[in-house]
Amino acid sequence: MPTFQWKGKNRYGDVVGGSRIARSVDQLSKALQREQITVMDISAARKKIELPFLQRQKVKLKDLAIYSRQLSVLIDAELPLIQSLNILAEQTKNKYFKNVIKDIREDVEAGSTLNQAKRKFPNVFDDLYCNLVASGEQSGSLDIMLRRLAEFLEKIVRLKAQVRQAMIYPVTVLAFSFIVVIFMLWKVIPVFAGIFLELGAELPTLTAIVLALSIFIQKYILFIVIGIVAVIFGLRYWRKTDSGRKITDKFLLRMPLFGKLLEKVGLSRVTRTLSTLLSGGVPMLESLKITSATAGNVIVEDFIMQARSMVAEGTSLRDALREKGRFPFMMIQMVGVGEATGTLDEMLTKLADFYDEEVEYSVANLLSVLEPILLIFVGLIVGSIVVSMYLPIFDLMSKF
Repeated sequence: MPTFQWKGKNRYGDVVGGSRIARSVDQLSKALQREQITVMDISAARKKIELPFLQRQKVKLKDLAIYSRQLSVLIDAELPLIQSLNILAEQTKNKYFKNVIKDIREDVEAGSTLNQAKRKFPNVFDDLYCNLVASGEQSGSLDIMLRRLAEFLEKIVRLKAQVRQAMIYPVTVLAFSFIVVIFMLWKVIPVFAGIFLELGAELPTLTAIVLALSIFIQKYILFIVIGIVAVIFGLRYWRKTDSGRKITDKFLLRMPLFGKLLEKVGLSRVTRTLSTLLSGGVPMLESLKITSATAGNVIVEDFIMQARSMVAEGTSLRDALREKGRFPFMMIQMVGVGEATGTLDEMLTKLADFYDEEVEYSVANLLSVLEPILLIFVGLIVGSIVVSMYLPIFDLMSKF
C-alpha cells in the first residue's frame, strides 16, 4: 500500500501532520475524520533512499532527560498533551527521536495513553520509564512523575560522566603510548639497525630484543593491525553474550583501583532506581525486577533477582539483602530503618546521594594515583627503547 503525507487540525485547533499507509486518499481522509482531525491536505509521500546503517537509531540519556523535564514543565503549565508533544517534536534535533515523538503523538491522538504509546519504543523508553508514566497517568500526577524521571536521568548522566572521566585518561594515555611504540619499532628502529649493521657493532641483549621486535612488526604490521581490530570487535561481541557478560563483569569488579569504583557506581544506580520506582507507586516486586535490569552489572543483577525471590516468599528486603552477603552493611541497615519507618524510598535516595559522593571522591583519588603510575610506565617503555638504541653507540665509542 502507498504512503501518504497528511496535514490537518486536531480537535484543539493545533496544526498536526505526518505520514501514513493507506489504500487510497479517501480511506485516509475518513480515518483522520474519525480521529476528529480536519483534513487540510493529503499527498503521496516522496520515496526516500534510506541507508539503515547510516541512520542514528539511538537516543542519548541526556536528550531523554531534557525531553522529560520539558514535557513536565509543559504539562504543569496546563498545555494539552498533544500540543506539548508537538512542541517537543519540533525542537528535537535528533531525527530518530523526533520521529518517535511524532509517532507517540499520533497514537495519543488516536486514543492511546501516553504510557501505551511509549511502550512501542522499548529502545528509548524502558520499563522503569513506562511504569512511572503509567503511575503518573493513573494518579493524575504525570508532571510530577516526569520531573522525577528527569531528575533520575540527570543523576545517571552525571554518574556516567564521572566514570567516563576516570576511564578516558588511562585509556587515552595507554593507547597513545602503544601507537608511539609501534611507530618507533616500525619506522625509527630500522634506521638505527642499518647503522649498527654497517659499523659491525656488537649488540647488547636489550638492543637485540628491540631489533627482533622491530623486524617482526615490519613483516607483520598489516596482520597486527587486522588482529587488533578483530580482537576489539570479538571482545565487544563476546561481551554481549551471557557467558561473556558474567566473566567480564566479575573481572571488572575484581580489578585493582577500578573495581571498588564500579561497585559504588552499581550501588548508586540500584538504590536510586529502586527509590524512584517505589516513590512512584510501583509495587516492590516489579520495582526489584526493573532495578536488576538497570544495575549495569550482571553479578549485581543476579543478587537482586535472588533477593526479589526471597521478598516474594515473605522475607523483608533488609533480610534478603543481608542473606546475599554482597551488599554493604550500611546499605542493609538503612534499608531496615526505611522498612521499619515506612520511608524506604527516602532512605534509598539518601543512600544513592551518598554513593554519588563516594564515586566523585573515588574518581578524584583514582586520577591522582593513576597519573604518576602511567607516567612511570610510559617512561619505562619509551626509555627502554631509547636506551637500547644508545647502548651499541656507547660500545662503539669506547673502542675508539
